[in-house]
Amino acid sequence: MQQHPHTRGRTSGRFAGLTAALAAVVALTTLGGPGAHAADNPYERGPAPTESSIEALRGPYAVSDVSVSSLSVSGFGGGTIYYPTSTADGTFGAIAVSPGFTAYQSSISWLGPRLASQGFVVFTIDTNTTLDQPASRGDQLLAALDYLTQRSSVRGRIDSSRLGVMGHSMGGGGSLEAAKDRPSLQAAIPLTPWNLDKTWPEVRTPTLIFGADGDTVAPVSTHAEPLYTGLPSSLDRAYLELNGATHFTPNSSNTTIAKYSISWLKRFIDNDTRYERFLCPLPQRSLTIEESRGNCPHTS
Repeated sequence: MQQHPHTRGRTSGRFAGLTAALAAVVALTTLGGPGAHAADNPYERGPAPTESSIEALRGPYAVSDVSVSSLSVSGFGGGTIYYPTSTADGTFGAIAVSPGFTAYQSSISWLGPRLASQGFVVFTIDTNTTLDQPASRGDQLLAALDYLTQRSSVRGRIDSSRLGVMGHSMGGGGSLEAAKDRPSLQAAIPLTPWNLDKTWPEVRTPTLIFGADGDTVAPVSTHAEPLYTGLPSSLDRAYLELNGATHFTPNSSNTTIAKYSISWLKRFIDNDTRYERFLCPLPQRSLTIEESRGNCPHTS
């Protein structure tokens, strides 16, 4: 495992603030304050996480889905919305997910029910054309979020202040474009991303980038790694390079991608510090992880 030298030992603002908040909640709980953690974080959803719960194919929420025709929307190509069936817990954060170059939403559809079952509304989209470039895909992710929160049949289930973006390949590059254009986004997760722009000083959104050691389409040396280092060094950011993986690994159900994506989305969209332990310390090199880097206050 490697850690980027410029981020070694750095305590970024949001990580540090939420860590302090967690310590305060633990103190209250120790003193016997009923419901102290829930009161501290109204966005927390679902039971306390475990390794097995975030690696599971399905989380604690039953999921429904609704198809959105391209004829009923503008600015993107329609898609499928996956959402927790129950409304007992109130509203949820939401994520839009873009496929890559020449691909359709079917290539990233596994993320829909898997993330939604953990307590999110997830919109896997088709793009206007399969050849759209990253900047266009970024605009389409934002158009999809606007539809989701303003016009969709599930808009009442969504907290419009807690939104994120994901994408594969050029869709991953598009997720960075979306974060650049809309700093209010709470999380971005590019999956084996492709983008010719390697500098992202404008991004203020906590960003987790997945690379793949065997990627020959968007090699990590020319895409995922420089995209990571092109983000502000003070940003809540992380880089995970998958071991024994290819550019197309994110197109199939993958436990490592799911585990750390869920943790990142929970941590930054839901402000849920219960998931911080899966991100800090940084994941060790393993059979599935080649390398990790990031701003993590619990690492030396």
